Amino acid sequence: MFHEVSRLILYRNLGEDSILRQLSSIYEEFDSGSYRREDLVARIYCQVKAILDLGTTYGFNRNLWHDYLTFVLITNENSFSLTSEKVGKNEGTVNHFAMNDFGVFMRLFDFDFRPMEEALDIDCFSTLLQYRSIPKQERMYNRNVSEKVRALSDKLAAVEDVDAFFDAVVGFYRDYGVGMFGLNKAFRFVSREGILHFTPINNLEKVVLDDLVGYEIEKKKLVDNTEAFVQGKPCNNCLLYGDAGTGKSTSIKAILNQYYDRGLRMIEIYKHQYKDLSTLISQVKNRNYRFIIYMDDLSFEDFETEYKFLKAVIEGGMETKPDNILIYATSNRRHLIRESWSDRSDRDEDLHRSDTMSEKLSLAARFGVTINFSRPSQKEFFAIVKHLARKYPEITMTEEELYSEANKWELSHGGISGRTAQQFINYLAGTASRNGNESGA
Repeated sequence: MFHEVSRLILYRNLGEDSILRQLSSIYEEFDSGSYRREDLVARIYCQVKAILDLGTTYGFNRNLWHDYLTFVLITNENSFSLTSEKVGKNEGTVNHFAMNDFGVFMRLFDFDFRPMEEALDIDCFSTLLQYRSIPKQERMYNRNVSEKVRALSDKLAAVEDVDAFFDAVVGFYRDYGVGMFGLNKAFRFVSREGILHFTPINNLEKVVLDDLVGYEIEKKKLVDNTEAFVQGKPCNNCLLYGDAGTGKSTSIKAILNQYYDRGLRMIEIYKHQYKDLSTLISQVKNRNYRFIIYMDDLSFEDFETEYKFLKAVIEGGMETKPDNILIYATSNRRHLIRESWSDRSDRDEDLHRSDTMSEKLSLAARFGVTINFSRPSQKEFFAIVKHLARKYPEITMTEEELYSEANKWELSHGGISGRTAQQFINYLAGTASRNGNESGA
């Protein structure tokens, strides 16, 4: 039955080294009868290990064979899956070819490994079909991906015909998309051997906007702009600026968590990558997602020129920025580029200095929404400390003791900010836990 892998049409781009291709080759050799048992078993174990590694990476459980096939289906970007991502189920001749491929996958779901296992005296596939994984901490795997794959895997295993199989897969494409963008929230843009790739960021903070105490007006501005963006309405690039540790980056991470289920994705890039912005945009402009390109701690020294790439992409280049892309940046500087007194001089002997200053200031002007996150007052700082302390039952100080210790902490740890408050609470909670363990011992 594994020979049917060669009959795939839309989903045939699996990669020659893929598990499915390798297993197909193994079964071909097994069916021919001319093989050395030791060699064939070694090749089988190699592919079993690959399935186990995939299962560990994504936290799969119960039936790793079904989960693997489901993973192939929802990560294979082809003309049919990409179209279904945009329009869902639709009429078209391509459905005929999709039905052919789904029929192949449906039969693979029900494949009986027992004859080969009995002939080779192995039981590895039977074990994969009834697998119990070792419980893992969530940061060791991408729980978001794991839950989606396992839910669809169970649904596909239970369908009775290829029509129901088709509906389940296409429904997944419509709801979540296909490939890495369908499964992950955030990405980095990296270069490998001169080729640019997206790499998922798995261990994201589970922060929400309510975790950021205060800044209600600032958060509302950010939410309103993002809400318009995901609805396809007019919106602006956004610059969050102000004092360090006031929650700028936290707010953007919270926005991603809030709008992920509505198709929002985030791509984090660094200063040295600004020259590749046009390439990045070309790879995502036709996808059925809303992308925020995130630039943390955006600032330039007066000798740096990377800001010119950024200016051209945001506004001013020949190509219009696609509607599904916005740029959100954080900075400790309102105007992003360090100014010198020579920039400000309008002396007759150097009339172009003011032009230089205008060019630098024009970058910040390309962000239609600017939000100032200023350092909290002493009262606001204590409110943040009190809010954070409530999350840790082991912190049993009175409010007066808490405020007194917080005041001492901020004086020696960088001053008043939300970040300082969080670091203080981390210290208290860690100390309380250690003391509790020592007394319990």
